Amino acid sequence: MERNPSGGTGPVHVPLGHIVANEKWRGSQLAQEMQGKVRLIFEEGLASADFYLSSKSCILYITEADVVAGHGYRKRLARFRNSAHLQGIIIVEKTHLSEQYFPAVQKFTVLDLGMVLLPVASQLEAACLITQLVLEQTREPSKNPFLRKKRSMLSEFSLVQTVQQIPGVGKVKAPLLLQKFPSIQQLSNASIQELEEVVGRAVAQQIHAFFTQPKRQQPGS
Repeated sequence: MERNPSGGTGPVHVPLGHIVANEKWRGSQLAQEMQGKVRLIFEEGLASADFYLSSKSCILYITEADVVAGHGYRKRLARFRNSAHLQGIIIVEKTHLSEQYFPAVQKFTVLDLGMVLLPVASQLEAACLITQLVLEQTREPSKNPFLRKKRSMLSEFSLVQTVQQIPGVGKVKAPLLLQKFPSIQQLSNASIQELEEVVGRAVAQQIHAFFTQPKRQQPGS
């Protein structure tokens, strides 16, 4: 594989249709599943992210082991969030082993840091998702006048996926909630009465509890 000549600090140059990946992913199932679909450039010492889709678009990947450990991922997430030049997505492995710890990761990522979180069941699923994101970016604006709209749709998709993970919501209620509360901030500030108008009292109470429960009840705090 090629190596990116940049030094791993500041914006990373990513050729169209490529992914710049942290060297630690070389030989992993995730990298192997993406090979042949997109070109991978491995680089040591990437400052903040695991995968760069462009100079400003990147992914931080939290493995099952990271989630179970319960604290190491927090520093990585905070550092990632503080990298002002990056616009990123957090991908988290939600498996049978890590499922019980997932709510803590979700709260820290979505509520404390205000970032988008997408759960995946395996590295195979993650590879498909990342490949899809890269292929969307390869479409030239001149050949795809709806590119800006598609990127907006991708952002909306990420937000819907995040809201779906809130207890009691799911695939049906998430779009309904976002029609009335178009951001995580607005949703978190909604009263039970306002939520009840959209999803009913029982689910409204679950959502309200999710956003109002103490955030410090998390592993590693």
